[in-house]
Amino acid sequence: MKELVIVSGKGGTGKTSISAALAFLAPQKVLVDCDVDAANFHLISGAIIRETHEFKAGFEPRVNEKTCTHCGICTKLCRFNAITNGVITTPLNCEGCGVCAFNCPDHAINMQEKQAGHWFVSDTRLGCLIHAELGLAMENSGKLVSKVRQEAKKIAENQHLPLIITDGPPGIGCPAIAALSGASLALAVVEPSASSMHDVKRLVDLVSHFDLPLAVCINKSTLHSENTQDLISWCDHNAIPIAGQIPYSNIFHNAVQSGKTVLEMPENSEVKDSLIKLWHNLAARLDLTD
Repeated sequence: MKELVIVSGKGGTGKTSISAALAFLAPQKVLVDCDVDAANFHLISGAIIRETHEFKAGFEPRVNEKTCTHCGICTKLCRFNAITNGVITTPLNCEGCGVCAFNCPDHAINMQEKQAGHWFVSDTRLGCLIHAELGLAMENSGKLVSKVRQEAKKIAENQHLPLIITDGPPGIGCPAIAALSGASLALAVVEPSASSMHDVKRLVDLVSHFDLPLAVCINKSTLHSENTQDLISWCDHNAIPIAGQIPYSNIFHNAVQSGKTVLEMPENSEVKDSLIKLWHNLAARLDLTD
């Protein structure tokens, strides 16, 4: 079983649209949306939620009002001003450190697991999709990314599916690291802009640190020919293969508005041909029979 993770150094490069197009072309696969802070793959794929599961991470204090004597010790010890005399006054300030519970002389405070979001198993017209939603102001997005990847692998193994396509989170932070670890191939989507080129270089450093195979897809390649050529030269100099170049087109915008993949839209054969070529290149690198 192989896992292709589509990532980008920054948001807005067209990563999800390209992930959806590859999902449309790949014959046997499980889909994962690891952008748990702003998931949107389910919108393009027409997901119908089949299973909903709670995601718990971190801890929060629970005060037994019958036991609490409002002595004020928790107030003095809390460095985050989250609790006042046995009352959780500002829960968003709580770091779940447990100092209040450990030092409560009346044992009136217990630390309990905190619900941080949900993860879902959905049926889509592109295949089974595992996705998630992190709660507002919740942390542990990396842990939630690891959870949805773990569940996707279980489904792929049980159904003997040879490929997992993962729409990864943008950036190089904890969620991106969690999405990339142990992947078979990372595909970096980059557009020919100064900020995108800067950020994808940081992403390449991250992928190199974990010694993962990497390929690049230049999206909107016709938007700025000089930057595109600079990007090609940089990839050649660093021995990074370019798996595809997708010309700029409004078809991406129209497809998202229509809730479809680019390949399901009626026009622009140039974009569609470039995406098909991208898929063939990736399938060859993953040793898949496409």
